[in-house]
Amino acid sequence: MALPNGVTRRPRRRTALGAVALAAAAALLPAPATARPAAPGTADGHCAGESRLRVPGAAHQVTDCLSELTTAGTVASGHTDPADWAGLTPKDLAVPGGVPGIQIDGYFPDSSTTNTNHGWNHDAQFVIRLPDRWNGGLVVAGTPGNREQYANDRAIADWVLARGYAYAATDKGNTGLAFHRDGRRPGDAVAEWNTRVTQLTRAARAVVAQRYHRPPARTLATGMSNGGYLVRWQLENHPELYDGGVDWEGTLWRSEGPNLFTFLPPALRHYPAYAAGGPGADRAREELHDAGFPAGSEFLWPFHHQVYWDLTQRIYREEFDPAFDGATEAGTPYCAPGTPACDADYDYADRPADVRRAVERVALTGRIGKPLITVHGTLDVLLPIGQDSDVYARMVREAGRGGLHRYYRIEDGTHTDSLVDAFPDRLRPLLPCHRSAFTALEGWLSAGDRPPASHTVARPAGATPSDLLTGCRLDG
Repeated sequence: MALPNGVTRRPRRRTALGAVALAAAAALLPAPATARPAAPGTADGHCAGESRLRVPGAAHQVTDCLSELTTAGTVASGHTDPADWAGLTPKDLAVPGGVPGIQIDGYFPDSSTTNTNHGWNHDAQFVIRLPDRWNGGLVVAGTPGNREQYANDRAIADWVLARGYAYAATDKGNTGLAFHRDGRRPGDAVAEWNTRVTQLTRAARAVVAQRYHRPPARTLATGMSNGGYLVRWQLENHPELYDGGVDWEGTLWRSEGPNLFTFLPPALRHYPAYAAGGPGADRAREELHDAGFPAGSEFLWPFHHQVYWDLTQRIYREEFDPAFDGATEAGTPYCAPGTPACDADYDYADRPADVRRAVERVALTGRIGKPLITVHGTLDVLLPIGQDSDVYARMVREAGRGGLHRYYRIEDGTHTDSLVDAFPDRLRPLLPCHRSAFTALEGWLSAGDRPPASHTVARPAGATPSDLLTGCRLDG
């Protein structure tokens, strides 16, 4: 789908989990059908049935036949937005190609307007990609952070499309730094994320059946960070829609904690003293360790203090607890402890009960209903592993669902794979481990090959950055 005349994409600042860069049409607007020769090895030919595809519930859709569905072609054709996925993958990640098929872009009815892709200024945007050579499966993803629907194109979509999967992704219904303005009650914006993934999954399954004349034999959910949270929530609440999922460092929401509001304020409170050095630095470092930031991760703290911690705390606290700072919206950036209504002093345990009730609306339980594989890096200092996936794995076991879960703690992995380029001797990318987990899930579902038991995946001795980018053995 080409952009409308005169419309250009505007790059926006993006970050990962909580930081980012940032009336429906009555008629459906499919591209006109044209006669095309059949492609070798396909049953129906290139883009067959394009004109009859309708996304159930969509307020608007535009359908295009493409010679390339991966970013090897969609960057040039305008069917992705590189700003959506900037900073999420290592710079040397290979780009697969040779995947012709159909792309559908559109949106569901929604009242918010934060997503400016295509000049639509309309949220609940989605993308569905239908390769000519289909393997019978569908992969559904929600985006990390507060990014838009193309955010997973390099990390996830390229690879699964090259393997023959149909692919669908959503912007989750609100985007950008002011996502918390969406909704009427605290927690509404995040609750909408779950609703939008469910909505898209149902719609994408119907479109797959339209295109290939049969429903998907397998539907898998996957995503990173906030997208990983969505995988967990979907398998807990709508296991009937999925066969399994891969959770890449998903965000943990629990009303009793831990959650963002229990470990980010101590980081904001104590990091400045650590960075300043002097007699209080050692004590400040211990306070960050006690909050969950692992020993050995100190080299990552300056970047996360500058980019992630402050912004993430403020905009998510505004979503769940807007009363904390009164009329001020999303707090005061980098305020010093002791400043009135400063997020560095935020104490979740002392906040009114309605704050915990708002978090409870989106909280996880661990009661997954389909197989789930989790990967999380041991040097994650945005969602510290001891305050997140370690806890979620325990929740799954305590819910009696441990047989459905595998959890791989990836030594030297961090939250954002692009940081591997800055610290190649200290970090390893999680992306290859996500792919290994995905193939392990495929074997688990198709052949009953149970993945290795949950454990910490050690960094291979002597492995080069190239080795780590192209492989990740979960049985190591």
